[in-house]
Amino acid sequence: MTLRRPNLMLAALVLASTAAFGLAGHLAATSFIHHQQARQLDELTEVVLRRSEFAVDFAAASLDDLAGKGFANCDGAALQAVRLHVYQRSAVKDVRLVNPDGSVICSAYSETLEFDKGWADRRDMLASRDKKLFLFRVEQFGGDALGVLRDIDPKTALVAILGINASLFDIMPAELRAHSEVLLALNNGEKLGEFMLDPDRALPLPTGFEKNSVRYPLRTTIHVERAVLSTWNTEAYWPAMALALALGVIFGILLARSRRTEGPVADLDRALARGEFKPYFQPIFDLETGAIKGCEILARWLREDGSVVPPMNFIPLAESSGRIQAMTWHLLERALSDLRPHLRANKDFKLSLNVVPKHLLSAGFVETLRRTVLSARISARQIVVEVTERDELDDLVRAAAVVAELREYGFRVAIDDVGVGHSGLSRLKGLGANTIKIDKFFVDTITIDASTTAIVEMLVTLAKDLHMSVVAEGVETEEQVRALMACGVQEGQGYLVAAPLPFAEFLRLLAGDEAHGRPDVSGPDAALVA
Repeated sequence: MTLRRPNLMLAALVLASTAAFGLAGHLAATSFIHHQQARQLDELTEVVLRRSEFAVDFAAASLDDLAGKGFANCDGAALQAVRLHVYQRSAVKDVRLVNPDGSVICSAYSETLEFDKGWADRRDMLASRDKKLFLFRVEQFGGDALGVLRDIDPKTALVAILGINASLFDIMPAELRAHSEVLLALNNGEKLGEFMLDPDRALPLPTGFEKNSVRYPLRTTIHVERAVLSTWNTEAYWPAMALALALGVIFGILLARSRRTEGPVADLDRALARGEFKPYFQPIFDLETGAIKGCEILARWLREDGSVVPPMNFIPLAESSGRIQAMTWHLLERALSDLRPHLRANKDFKLSLNVVPKHLLSAGFVETLRRTVLSARISARQIVVEVTERDELDDLVRAAAVVAELREYGFRVAIDDVGVGHSGLSRLKGLGANTIKIDKFFVDTITIDASTTAIVEMLVTLAKDLHMSVVAEGVETEEQVRALMACGVQEGQGYLVAAPLPFAEFLRLLAGDEAHGRPDVSGPDAALVA
């Protein structure tokens, strides 16, 4: 009995350790799942808000265009020009000239006045952040619309009537569509639009997610039945529990290990010192011809043992720890060295690199970029700085000054993730970039969602007004190419041509492109995502 006691104590310790890790695993997995659900629903609420802001941006730009061309009057020729303007912009249903108090003087389509159930007084209209644009609900027999008022002079103003398309809000995952509702409202509580499969059914015990626009008096809300969330996106629970129980069993072995763990940041430092971060190249191509016009460099961590660490496992840590700056310069130097012959032979070829806002605004950024590019004997106009939107640009004035300095030296500047990132279109105009990159979120749905097509068309129209080019990210099918070209997009990036490739593979891709046009690329590297 005395000899068995240590074994019994060891068994009890293992059982206790397993139970403790199992409980911790349950709590951690449940917390993680709830956090992921909240994050995804919060992001969907943000997408609805961004779509609504883009619609208002589009209406404001249309009114400014009309006023600038002198069409803010009721002359027959002016009204005919306004009708053509409305016809070319499907999101706008009507444009009206109004008095200072908001009362209607005339309308491009006077018959639409018959559908109004009521018209807001100027005192009931809600001001935007810039105090020059006002929003209000237009009650109509066929459903509510959104009025966007822009003052032209002390005596007159123009109003754009935007139709609220419920499909604009149809963004919920299939598992939640029948158990959720998506709402768009003004800040005073007046509802503008709603998407719900069964409007007559009340949601039992809903949980809500809400976003308010900082630029416009708009509010978006998503309600989801709480009971449905208990079974949605819970696939991670049992793998997490299995891992927790396994850790509990081997906890004693782990305690016996004496090797000191320095942590993931130290791993990043060692990898930087060893040059383990490599640039991978993804082509940017002409949608019509398939010809490769440039490429974007993306970071890959290739360990000494040959394993590849996915970007999502180290990019956020590199950003939060400040290592992203050293990593960016290392990747650029390596990419310039690899691509120098091709860049010097083809002066129209562009090389794009990602830069986070904090790096863009850091001291000496422009000087270091110039020195790096000059040292490689590459023209500045062949380098595109893509400003990513993982963090918001807190100081737009300073950022615009940096962008202006970059453009003065010949560099080009692109804004990444347009449509789902932090920047509204007014901020894009203030930043002064050359290019906008439409996020993959819109490309994925452009062939199946009419509202996505309308948004992409608005982005292309506004980009042209701001003298900016447009690149679509995440292009995977020829059907998407045709839809994007129909919207006016000329360049794309995505797996249709190639996944991000190591330099040797990318060089072969370029050689094939120059010889045969659009290549057909597949292989083991296609699994490496951006």
